[in-house]
Amino acid sequence: MTSPVCDLEAKTGPRWEASADLVVVGSGVAGLTAALRATELGLRVLVVTKAGVADGNTRWAQGGVAVVLPGEHDEGDSVDRHVADTLTAGAGLCDPAAVAEILAGGPAAVTGLRAAGARFDPGAGGLLARTREGGHSAFRVIHAGGDATGAEVQRALVATARDGRLPVLERHVAVDALRTPAGAVTGLTVLDPDGVLGVVRAGAVLLATGGLGQLYQATSNPEIATGDGLALALRAGAAVADMEFVQFHPTVLFQPGATGRRPLVTEAVRGEGATLVDTTGAPVMRGVHPLGDLAPRDVVSAAVTRRMTQAPGGVDDHVFLDATGIAGFATRFPTVHAACLAAGIDPLREPIPVTPAAHFACGGVVTDTSGRTGVAGLYAAGEVARTGLHGANRLASNSLLEGLVVGARVAEAVAADRPADTERGRLPEFPPVMVADRDPLQRAMSRYAGIGRDAEGLAVLGSVLDLATRPSGLGSQRAVEDAALTLAAQALLVAAARRTESRGCHVRVDFPGRDDVRWARSQLVRLSPSGQPVLADPVEAVAA
Repeated sequence: MTSPVCDLEAKTGPRWEASADLVVVGSGVAGLTAALRATELGLRVLVVTKAGVADGNTRWAQGGVAVVLPGEHDEGDSVDRHVADTLTAGAGLCDPAAVAEILAGGPAAVTGLRAAGARFDPGAGGLLARTREGGHSAFRVIHAGGDATGAEVQRALVATARDGRLPVLERHVAVDALRTPAGAVTGLTVLDPDGVLGVVRAGAVLLATGGLGQLYQATSNPEIATGDGLALALRAGAAVADMEFVQFHPTVLFQPGATGRRPLVTEAVRGEGATLVDTTGAPVMRGVHPLGDLAPRDVVSAAVTRRMTQAPGGVDDHVFLDATGIAGFATRFPTVHAACLAAGIDPLREPIPVTPAAHFACGGVVTDTSGRTGVAGLYAAGEVARTGLHGANRLASNSLLEGLVVGARVAEAVAADRPADTERGRLPEFPPVMVADRDPLQRAMSRYAGIGRDAEGLAVLGSVLDLATRPSGLGSQRAVEDAALTLAAQALLVAAARRTESRGCHVRVDFPGRDDVRWARSQLVRLSPSGQPVLADPVEAVAA
């Protein structure tokens, strides 16, 4: 990285400049895995993250890593069974080849993470402890710290990055891509902590910015999950797909009046025997699905929502998770236990009040399994990307695995793709973008584009977006985030309104059935010349 170069004459343009072979935006599991592997391959790497290097969504992941390890899996389990479970959860929209490729890379990725210092919980006979989560047909989810797997994965990656002196620009916000006349991405404009605009020139840009949970009033995501990478990719000419499939986790801790990030009650609690009941004590999942409380997340979330709509016992905003029968709960689930106690709930003696909340974006920037997008020089990995692994509904604990596997593959792809000479991209012209106020946006998204949607509600959402948006520059972190949320909401809306069926995470109450004749396909979204998200089928046309 070069030293920042000031240009005091450029009042509205960049004031400093840096360079690298690869700039990674985001410091979660996908971004740091890619950055560390790229460094091993001899690339000059710079990480840009808008919070601290240890912040982000990875550290909040509780359940674990779904992986079939040689010699450590259940008798009869296999990668093929893991693939089958993933395809079933994805409700017909996974890319089978991508699923097989990514899951097959899991054992090596986990072995490498353990070699880097990650410590997973031990089980009997010297093997790793394993649990089972919704949609899995076997006990194949390894975990750390009981229910603190993401925190341990993040700790190990950050420690390795610091040991290797990986350069990181913390509290810097990526704004827009630099592009050549031919459309290739060759760097980024970035705001530093003081709001001063700079330029990072690079042969390749990896977006590893996470999800968009802040589209909704209640989410398991941190405050920085605002879809920044998704918006940047769209403005750079990339395509996104499966935007209508936002996974709602069935069980976040319910507290009256609380909004924003809510503590997650990991699915592994149900894997260890907890059951969902309503306020009358009636089981929520009885007769709903053969797997009962361990049905895929979309099924459980929809069942919980239906039960709340019925308002049993006069309660219409939460149900309960009864974990009182789990021996050693406080030791097995220390994070959940602490969150419950902080809310005045003793999970050892009383059921935990829970409700669904926005959790994971199954769609995102269209890539191959090495993170390549349809735009030269631009890559994406992790939750911001759509590899074809998740389809219409992500299988529990496949996300950390995807970040590990695809993150490393991106680094190898960048090393292989690197051109001999990099043309300097032009600075963006910084035209105003349309931005909606966050509070009305979140309220409208939660009401009209949550678990249950219909044509009338989606039309109201469109009107709200039209009325609530205003032109804005991208001169601050808040402006960048709000512009990203607005664009993500518009992309989700256009896809959700078009898909007239219910599949996976997308539940249309006016079209409750699944339509495999018309809708067994993904929807592609791009920006129009006027900057509006528009449908651009078919998704297969952008295979990298």
